[in-house]
Amino acid sequence: MQQPEISVVIPFLNEEENLPELTNALEEYLKTFPVPVEVIFVDDGSTDGSVAWLRQKKFSSFAAKIVVLSKNYGSHPAVRAGFQHATAPNCIWLGADLQEPLEIIGKAYEKMKEGYDLICIQKNSVKVSKSEECFSRIYSNLIRKYAIPGYPRKGVNTIFFNEKVKNQLNQNVELNSSVVLQVLNQGFRKAVINVDYNERKHGESKWSFRKKLKLLIDSIVSFSFFPIRLVSLIGILFAFAGFLTALYLIILKIFQIKEVTLGWPSLISVLMIGFGITNISLGVIAEYLWRTLDSSRKRPVYIIDSIENLN
Repeated sequence: MQQPEISVVIPFLNEEENLPELTNALEEYLKTFPVPVEVIFVDDGSTDGSVAWLRQKKFSSFAAKIVVLSKNYGSHPAVRAGFQHATAPNCIWLGADLQEPLEIIGKAYEKMKEGYDLICIQKNSVKVSKSEECFSRIYSNLIRKYAIPGYPRKGVNTIFFNEKVKNQLNQNVELNSSVVLQVLNQGFRKAVINVDYNERKHGESKWSFRKKLKLLIDSIVSFSFFPIRLVSLIGILFAFAGFLTALYLIILKIFQIKEVTLGWPSLISVLMIGFGITNISLGVIAEYLWRTLDSSRKRPVYIIDSIENLN
């Protein structure tokens, strides 16, 4: 086959129900695509028959390979593994559930020709639960305000980028980080395209609340000093409030303006508030220290068990 122009990375975890429809859709869409494409399937520790099904599948419209990770590392490490083994100069990643319409590959590629390094795919509309929609809105607002000012308002689900971005991403494989925010933080010339997403047809999303919360914490801690500054600000405010309260009680006592009754309930309340804020502050600091320790160990972000060509 010809040297591919675009590498499509598709991480998956237990998607045996979705893979037949996904691969058929890829064959149909890429059959008439104007440039050669390779598809890199990345198995993120599947325990069902996903890998076995892909190994017996024959592909004709595009070059295909499967990268099998040694265990479940998470979607972002899996995506990084795919980009490391992409041979095309342009890259994009898609989910295995077909929520992202395949047409975004062509749309983003055409937009890239206008001179952009990076194309952000923003969800225009998608049928999801109210809780997911609420989390997405909160996440986008927090990232825009405290981490990446230019982050698209409706969030970014995936990105399409050129070789310049790909090389930077592969040279700096970050642990406990977001691929999207890492790229956006590097100042590449970017454009945003809006896309209507499809509803998931088969199976359940592996994007659990625990994983969403981890992404939010990783994104804020990795790309913002706001939590540390917030801790300092809270400490200053409470110290100032404590000083004013003490001064107020001293004035009342000295000038006998009002009888001051001091007892254990007020003392307990003050101690609980103080210790609560102290523990929260220590937790925030510990998040930064833990990530520093984790990076200093230089453990691999992922371990590849095998790589196989599927053609």
